[in-house]
Amino acid sequence: MADNDMNFIKKIFRGEADENAHRQFIRFGKGDYNRRALLNLWKTKNIKVKGSFEFANDFVLFVANLDSQKEVIFNGNIWSKEALDGLTGKRKEGKWIYTVKDIDNIKVKELASEVYCFLLNADSEGIKLRIKAKLPKPGKSENKIDDKFCQMELDEKYYKDVKEDFFWDLPDCKKANVEHRLIIEDIVFPKGEKDYAKIREMAKRKGKIIRTANVDGKEIKSEKSFEV
Repeated sequence: MADNDMNFIKKIFRGEADENAHRQFIRFGKGDYNRRALLNLWKTKNIKVKGSFEFANDFVLFVANLDSQKEVIFNGNIWSKEALDGLTGKRKEGKWIYTVKDIDNIKVKELASEVYCFLLNADSEGIKLRIKAKLPKPGKSENKIDDKFCQMELDEKYYKDVKEDFFWDLPDCKKANVEHRLIIEDIVFPKGEKDYAKIREMAKRKGKIIRTANVDGKEIKSEKSFEV
């Protein structure tokens, strides 16, 4: 898989944060946020990966890019801030919601740059993706975050792809649980912009992220400063 398909946490640790990574931080003010961006891995006869809602887009695009020779069919809901050409949706709370049926991985990749959130299920041989149909309500405490909001079940041949994207910094293992602590120290506002909505969208968060993993019973920690 190409590096530009990697998940937003990996992009930050690699110093390659992009617009998709930026969108993950818009909802955060200054503060210390524990147990965010949760990930769980089980390796048995197949590969099971579960994550909190932050990984919805990353899971969908991971599956869409997983095998260039395989067609994967997606169904579910797509949220967008702007109207999407060729799709019929409804406007709710300032966003467009589209219920889609039987779209393939090529279409998903075409839409990726325009979509706010993919809430899609997918099925193909050796690939099963399940994501809950509604976004969680904002402001949930760290103890109430759903670490099973996104779920993938994959053939064991995809273990290398899973590890390289979501668990790139961990040793080979049978079980891993990962959580992230986000420390937002400052908000960097765009200069010269007067529109409040645009200021909110463009403002960058500056701080550090602490990544804590339990890998087959052993704790591994890493840390990265960011401005995203």
